[in-house]
Amino acid sequence: MKGSRPEQAVLSRDTDMSKTAETRAVIEGMVDGLNDHRIDDIGQFFAERFRWMGNQGCGTKIGLKAFQENWQKPFQAAFSDKVCIDEARLYMGEWAAAFGRQEAVHSGPFMGIAPTGKQVEIRYMDFWKVENGKITDNWVMVDFPHVLAQLGVDVFDGEGWEAFDRGERSPPAPAAQKTGSGS
Repeated sequence: MKGSRPEQAVLSRDTDMSKTAETRAVIEGMVDGLNDHRIDDIGQFFAERFRWMGNQGCGTKIGLKAFQENWQKPFQAAFSDKVCIDEARLYMGEWAAAFGRQEAVHSGPFMGIAPTGKQVEIRYMDFWKVENGKITDNWVMVDFPHVLAQLGVDVFDGEGWEAFDRGERSPPAPAAQKTGSGS
């Protein structure tokens, strides 16, 4: 890379490592609360004005009420018998991260699709910032295209790169680049 490099890990660089155990307790309690399908009292784990920042299709929720009304309630209305399974969790000071899956039944409307009764897997990644015993920020990636594919909808209209993996299409390659060393 030519020129100056972008500054990296600005948000987590100065984390207070003495907070790791507290962060872990908050995240573990919160995941248990989600698995118990708690909505009304989930604020035990979240700051009142926390930010939930999701990928396209999920949206951004500012504050506990927006999270409850615009994420938890519609999600639980669409998917019943839901269980969250973190496959890995990492803790570092005031920061935590996880990836995993939710297993659920598509029992309510989801993205315009009527309930199918199908068992689905909902893959996700979460990154949390915990301050003063509460989650203040939550960056989230939920694999809605994977959920939709399980319900018979290909959001990529056959153009997904999985076709490369299956050998159905040849992946493009970048044009040859000059390295600046005379080659």
